[in-house]
Amino acid sequence: MSFAMQDETITNPEEQEVPVEAAAEDAGKTLDEINEEIEKELEEAIEQEERSREEELEEEVAELKNKLLRSVADLENYRKRSARDKADAIRYGNQRLLEDLLPVIDNFGMGMAASEQDAGSMIYMGMQMVQKQLDDFLGNQGVQVVDLKPGDVFDPKEHDAMAQEVSEEFEEGQIIRIMRKGYKMGDRLIRPANVVVAQAAVVEEAADAVAEEGEES
Repeated sequence: MSFAMQDETITNPEEQEVPVEAAAEDAGKTLDEINEEIEKELEEAIEQEERSREEELEEEVAELKNKLLRSVADLENYRKRSARDKADAIRYGNQRLLEDLLPVIDNFGMGMAASEQDAGSMIYMGMQMVQKQLDDFLGNQGVQVVDLKPGDVFDPKEHDAMAQEVSEEFEEGQIIRIMRKGYKMGDRLIRPANVVVAQAAVVEEAADAVAEEGEES
């Protein structure tokens, strides 16, 4: 009678090989101590993951906060621009009408100047009343005459030079006379003043010399 031989290679699960490093590290420790260390390592790993996730959330919150602040700032700037544009539209809404009215005021002023010789007449006094009404109307619209007088320095931002003349009284670049008044509405120039500007005598003499040379040739 024969018996089948049992496989001697079958091992008990409890007798499976353990890594040498782990075996050396766990040597002399009880099973409870090993389990406790494993649980501690798991807790540390979970805490680390939670900290990482918390940091990510904090970064996301900070980014969203910055976006919100930028949006609020953009909205506030837009609101200010809209309010400013609305105020300008109200303030300067009549600018085109006033620009068209200024030549009429110029002509009326020339008529007043021509009538000064008969200042005691009823017509002239009536024109004075109309002139005052026009001045009041312009003032109510925020329109002012550009403050200017002979001797002031020419400013191309507010004045138009219609001509240049040699002057013994004024220095080069100074205004000799005002040909037409300029007007402002608040800080906005709605019409520059037309002026005659003084130039250096040397420039005039040089121009005359060139003209003479041209005639001789």
